[in-house]
Amino acid sequence: MNNTAPIIDENKKQTTIISDLRELFKAGVLLANVLPVFAGFWLALYFTNTPFLENWQLFLLTISGSTLIMGGALVINNWYDVDIDTIMKRTKNRPTVTGHMSLKTVLRIGIAFSIIGFILLLLVSLEAAVYGLVGWVTYVLLYTMWSKRKYTLNTVIGSVSGAVTPLIGWAAIDSAIHIIPLTLFMILFIWQMPHTFAISIRKYDEYKAAGVAMLPVVHGIEVTKRQMVTYIACLLPLPILLASLGTTFLVIATILHVAWLVIAISGFFTNNNQKWARINFLCSVNYIVIIFSLMIIVTI
Repeated sequence: MNNTAPIIDENKKQTTIISDLRELFKAGVLLANVLPVFAGFWLALYFTNTPFLENWQLFLLTISGSTLIMGGALVINNWYDVDIDTIMKRTKNRPTVTGHMSLKTVLRIGIAFSIIGFILLLLVSLEAAVYGLVGWVTYVLLYTMWSKRKYTLNTVIGSVSGAVTPLIGWAAIDSAIHIIPLTLFMILFIWQMPHTFAISIRKYDEYKAAGVAMLPVVHGIEVTKRQMVTYIACLLPLPILLASLGTTFLVIATILHVAWLVIAISGFFTNNNQKWARINFLCSVNYIVIIFSLMIIVTI
């Protein structure tokens, strides 16, 4: 008797479940938002001279709460956008599209995670919970349900939800009405514009087919290039506000900014928009990972 078939089927089933959950929670996006929360928390400890070991439980609560509320928002986005996700190639593997999960189940998961995440943030601090709620409302209601399909301003609105993450981390320790967390907010807010524009140029045909009001679809790629360069240029002076992190941080951050700006400007002299957008996307990802990781490293 051959008993390998049931084992193989079970392995495939487990792989499918893991893949579905990864797509449902947009694992890459979710993990990318954890780093700024941690950076905000860590820098708050550093600037208030607060020991980490005395606050490790608060740290776990902060990371758990922020991850759950963000995960809930991302799941509800999948639930609401199932019609356009069916059209776009980049989202065709989401369980809402494949039918591996019912829309009712997905909505319940999104709501449950959002509520639990918010409650955990309330246990951290009222201010942290407020920032979490602002991020959730901005992403779910103002971005997903209101502006995404109607206005190119959707990118600006959606950027707020990602930018509040370091404020959540900092507010776990102290009030985030402080130059450092507010600067982190501005870096993330501005960074998301060229990052998202690069994606929308790469996926131009998909967004156009789905009727999503992304800037290159509505106003053209050349206009988008100009806005990308403008936003990247606006990032340039922000590290100066973080001068207290030291010379090493300022030098590396400036080099990253200038390099990305030069690459962005090169877009005015190329007709290969897809290649240019892909390079800018990679620049944006590496930029944000390096700069936030560096903030932590120089303060260890």
